[in-house]
Amino acid sequence: MTGVVNKFFITSLIMWAAPIAILYAFNHNLIPGVTDMSPHSMTLVSGFVAVISVNVVIAFYIFLAMREPSDKHEPDPKFLAEAKASVKQLGQNQDEDSSDTRTKQE
Repeated sequence: MTGVVNKFFITSLIMWAAPIAILYAFNHNLIPGVTDMSPHSMTLVSGFVAVISVNVVIAFYIFLAMREPSDKHEPDPKFLAEAKASVKQLGQNQDEDSSDTRTKQE
């Protein structure tokens, strides 16, 4: 569980820091060729690159989540029992409701 939280924290931090770093680099002419662009173009390109960087980080997080072994996670038996009982109870309530509506329609 600690590994999952660490991955989430790191990717969240990168997702926050990458766009700010990109915007800073564009606005302070740290990227070669930016000085030749008009301010309007520089704003558009820096915004697009910042949005793309966030999407890359999200894709990376999804990739990390997909690589995680699924057999490592076992559901809590108490939770499973409660969920099954809840589903069973819901099914019984729906059967009773549908029989009530049938008798009302007749």
